[in-house]
Amino acid sequence: MNYELFIAKRIIAAKQYKSSISSPIIKIAIIAIAIGIIIMMISMATGLGLQQKIREKLSGFNGHIQITNFDNNNSEITLIPVSKKQDFYPKFTSVKGISKVQVFATKAGIIRTETDFEGIVFKGVSGDYDWTFFKDYLVEGILPSYNTATVSNNVLISREISNRLGIKLGDEFNILFVKEDPSKAPWIRVVKAIGIYDSGFQDFDENFVMADIQHIQKMNRWKNDEVGGFEVFITNFNEIKNKSQEVYQQTGSTLNSQSIIEKYPAIFEWINLFDTNIYLIIAIMILVAGINMITALLVLILERTQMVGILKALGSTNVSIRKVFLYNAGYLILRGLFWGNLLGLLLLFAQKYGKFISLNPETYYVNTVPIYLNINYLIVLNLGTLLLCFLMLIIPSIIISKISPVKTIKFE
Repeated sequence: MNYELFIAKRIIAAKQYKSSISSPIIKIAIIAIAIGIIIMMISMATGLGLQQKIREKLSGFNGHIQITNFDNNNSEITLIPVSKKQDFYPKFTSVKGISKVQVFATKAGIIRTETDFEGIVFKGVSGDYDWTFFKDYLVEGILPSYNTATVSNNVLISREISNRLGIKLGDEFNILFVKEDPSKAPWIRVVKAIGIYDSGFQDFDENFVMADIQHIQKMNRWKNDEVGGFEVFITNFNEIKNKSQEVYQQTGSTLNSQSIIEKYPAIFEWINLFDTNIYLIIAIMILVAGINMITALLVLILERTQMVGILKALGSTNVSIRKVFLYNAGYLILRGLFWGNLLGLLLLFAQKYGKFISLNPETYYVNTVPIYLNINYLIVLNLGTLLLCFLMLIIPSIIISKISPVKTIKFE
């Protein structure tokens, strides 16, 4: 019996590409699987990449969770100070999964040049600030460094502000800050642009100027140990909702904590739609690939009805004959997956390092299509496609049991 099945497999393998009818259909089925896996890989890599980049930029400017005074009313500008003398600063030991806590303060200001002016958010940070995010997006100059010994006038501005106001690297310019009493002359700070960044997130790039927090402390007449709030970073973004709740419970009654999901709900609702799109595309592509494989399998069976009849006459069971065709169909699926993965990865790596496809940052918050590659996701995608397509082939293979040896065997 095993010898008969082996012969049957060899016959199919030898003839499946030579048949004038089945050959183009089989090739179409392989191409359909290859194209399907390419589209699935691209949709998954770009969808997840866009989600990751947007989350990364939001957290880079705000931290994952912000702790401020309740009286600030979730304002972008920190009006009421918070003491640095907190149990959770500088290390948040009462909540696991927190990697860093850093201080910040913000104040509304106006950049004034000889020919123009622009409203900005003057964000003050201290020596504990993590510049890793801005290091990745620094396009000119160097990153500032602040300490409590002296007040630094060095600031980091965006390329957007640089282009709109004509401020070049190394230029000094004025920033005006309105006092509580508008009848009094505003504060004027002369600062120097020692670095220019470009995050591609236009909503932030056109507003934020990174500076020494001591400027804000002095203008607001805060004590040296008073700041606008704290930015908390967690190690696993997927746990942000739970961690935000834990942080809230571990802070004082006068403090409020807010995650970036709560602060920017519209953006996160939008990027969460990417998951639905990815699942929908994967389902459609697997369905299309499965239908093509079903067609190819039926053609193979119909072209070899005589062989099926002979094998049945020799004593082969319907199950054993079905296995022969399913094994060969599985081989075709693997060929399609191989070429699809090869071409898909080439395209994704080309975009990841070549960045030849750009996006409008006003709409997508990024300049180019981001790519996120995860080997585990790719393995699950390939195994899932192989398994589902294979399962879809089991039902049409039942047609083998309907083939009668008497009617199919012909004597010449």
